Amino acid sequence: MRPTVHDIAAEAGVSLATVDRVLNNRPGVRSVTRDKVERAIAALGYVRDVAAANLAKGRTYPLIFILPAGENSFMRGLEAEVRAAMARSAAERTDITILSVPAFDAPALAAALLDAREQRPAGVAVVAVEAPEVAEAVKRLREDGIAVVTLVSDLPGSERDHFAGVDNIAAGRTAGSLMGRFLGGREGPVAVLAGSMLVRDHCERLEGFRAVMSEDFPGRRILPVVEGQDNPALVETLVDTLLDKHRDLAGIYSLGAGNRGLVSALEKAGRAKAICAIAHELTPHSRAALVTGTIDALLNQNAGHEVRSAIRVLKAKADGLSVIAAQERIRIDIFLKDNLPVEQA
Repeated sequence: MRPTVHDIAAEAGVSLATVDRVLNNRPGVRSVTRDKVERAIAALGYVRDVAAANLAKGRTYPLIFILPAGENSFMRGLEAEVRAAMARSAAERTDITILSVPAFDAPALAAALLDAREQRPAGVAVVAVEAPEVAEAVKRLREDGIAVVTLVSDLPGSERDHFAGVDNIAAGRTAGSLMGRFLGGREGPVAVLAGSMLVRDHCERLEGFRAVMSEDFPGRRILPVVEGQDNPALVETLVDTLLDKHRDLAGIYSLGAGNRGLVSALEKAGRAKAICAIAHELTPHSRAALVTGTIDALLNQNAGHEVRSAIRVLKAKADGLSVIAAQERIRIDIFLKDNLPVEQA
C-alpha cells in the first residue's frame, strides 16, 4: 500500500497538522521538526497526490489564452475550442480568459503578454510570433513563476515551458512529398503561399517543403514565397497575379490560411483541376474545396487536442508535476476527399 500522511506522522512522531504544514510549506514548524517530517517522507517513499490535494482544497487554475484576431478560419475554430473548455471550467477547475491581438503583430502580442502577467494567472497559452520583444515578455512571465505554453506556432529559444502543436517541419515535408508525387511528370513551377514569415510554424513548413522538393524532386522549380497575411482577399489577389504571370503553374502549396481566396482565384480562372493545390487545416471552406477537387489534399492539426493539451500542461506546471510527453504529442492528419471525417451535426 502507498504510504499516507498518517504513516508520516507516526514515523516522525508528530501530529497530522504538523505534517500538513510541512507538505504545504506553511510557517509555524520548527526547523528540527520539519527535518524529522522530511526524513520520514523520504524513508517511506511518500509521493503526494497533488491533483487530489488541489481537488480537496477546491483550487481553481486561472488561465489566459492569447489568440490572433481576424478571419482565419482555423484560429476561429481554435477560439471555439477554448470557449468549449470555458464551458467545462467547473468540472476542470479552471477560470479561462481570452485575449485577442491583431494577427502577426509582435508589439501588440508582447503588450498582451505583459498585460496577462499583471493578472497573475497560473499559466498563459499563446499563439506566438517570433520576435525579440515577444521572447522577452515570455521571459518576464516565467521569472514570475507563470507557466507559458506556445500554441500552434512555437517560439524556440525562449523560456516557454511547452509547445502544443504539430511538428511543422514534418508537415512541410509531408506536403512536399504529396506535391511531388501528385504532379508526377507534369511540367511547370510550384508557388508557395504563406501567411507571414514572422511566425515559426510557417517558416518550418516552408523549410520542410523546400527540403523534400530539393531532395526528391530536384527538377521542380519553386517560386519565391508570397505572403497573404492569412487574409482571403489578399490571397485571392496574389493568386490572380501568380496565374497571370506563370501560365504553366503546376502546383500551389498554401502553408498558411486565407484559403477561401485561393479557391476563389483558381475557380474563377477555370484552373481548379489543372493546378495541384495542397493546403492546411480542415475548415468548412477547405472541406468543400477538397470535395470538389479544387484542393487536392489537406494537412490538419486537431485544435481541440491542442487546447486540451495546453490546459493539462499549464495545470501540471502550476503544480510542479511532470508532463506525459506521449499524451501531449499532436499528430498530423492527412485528408483527401475520400477519407474526410463525418461532419458533426
